[in-house]
Amino acid sequence: MTVALPITVSVTRRVPPDRVREAQAWLRSGQDLVAAMPGYLGSGWVRSGADGEEWHVLYRFRDAPSLAAWEASSERAWWVASAAGIVEDSRVERRTGIEGWFDAPSSVVVADAPPPAPPRWKQMVSIFLVFYPLSLIVQFFGAPLIGGLELWLRVLVTVVIATPLMTYLLLPLVTRALRPWLLRGAVRSR
Repeated sequence: MTVALPITVSVTRRVPPDRVREAQAWLRSGQDLVAAMPGYLGSGWVRSGADGEEWHVLYRFRDAPSLAAWEASSERAWWVASAAGIVEDSRVERRTGIEGWFDAPSSVVVADAPPPAPPRWKQMVSIFLVFYPLSLIVQFFGAPLIGGLELWLRVLVTVVIATPLMTYLLLPLVTRALRPWLLRGAVRSR
């Protein structure tokens, strides 16, 4: 069984200073179009600075097929074509996995700078608060069932049980609960 992971696409675009208002309207129209797509989880955009020409557009889909449907849609083709002379793409990046645990929530407010990232030590503490108790629980309840297996097989069974619980249920709950602490004193990346 394959577990579908959400995919976040980050597109860096260059917007000339004299086209800012048009670019803002263009981005809002794109958000309206993509919001109607099945599997859409959220989107937003930020500028690298008040006068910066580099804009970062983020959008997130439930899985690869949902993203592929958006990218192949006639709405997206029309929307991208309508940006001729207003914006130009300079970099596209797709992300799945652990880095998504610390992403912003599904609605992103337009800002002048990207949201701050929690310091690594706070990320480590958040993961520890989930990983340690979950490991204890899985070991406690699993030991009678898998205690006689080879070490490599016991570890495999434990990881197969704990990873989805940690990724999809527990870590999102803990990072949401710890969000004020995680972001307190965080340094904005530029």
